[in-house]
Amino acid sequence: MRSTLAMPSWTTYLLFISFALAASFTPGPAVMLSIHNAMHHGWRHAILSSLGNITGLLVLATLSALGLNAILQTSELAFTVVKFAGAAYLIWLGVQQWRHAARRPDGAQAKTVQTADVAHKPHKLYVKGLMVALSNPKAIVFIAALFPQFLTASRPLGPQYLALTLTFMAISLLALSTYAGLAVLARKRLSIWFASGWPQRVSGSVFCAFGLSLLRLQRV
Repeated sequence: MRSTLAMPSWTTYLLFISFALAASFTPGPAVMLSIHNAMHHGWRHAILSSLGNITGLLVLATLSALGLNAILQTSELAFTVVKFAGAAYLIWLGVQQWRHAARRPDGAQAKTVQTADVAHKPHKLYVKGLMVALSNPKAIVFIAALFPQFLTASRPLGPQYLALTLTFMAISLLALSTYAGLAVLARKRLSIWFASGWPQRVSGSVFCAFGLSLLRLQRV
């Protein structure tokens, strides 16, 4: 009985899952990062950035529960700082991809250099995933706006919020892992194009586009 009371109603929970699936599988910065890491470092390393991203979702959900969203909605300065910081980080990631493509070695040497770099510093992928999640003000606004719609007022709110957060994290990991797997398959079929460095240029351009889109985000 206690476990039932700790959850939203099953109808509400299944509806939340459908919304979470739609949100998680919609391409965004986290999906782009997962695809990029999978194509350049392999599926296992892409999972590291995905784990970092869902850790960021946990942090954002916690901050939202503690009232950060209310601060962002009432303080123009706080919202602007978060928005510009997030945009700057995404644009920086994009510029880095273009720089790597410009000085990229050819063929097997490129793969060896990149693999060696990641093997020595795999934590960097985790941190990048974490930062992509934390630098996106859309994420905390989305969590703060979505989660309360699926809480049952007659039941304890804390356990329900935790259940929704963990579910959202699991679905996000599933989505990012799926995109990473598809990227690995695509890499095998597009090996010549991959060796040219154009995937990095494309992903860099997309990151810059995401960053610029954040600059247009308005406080609700």
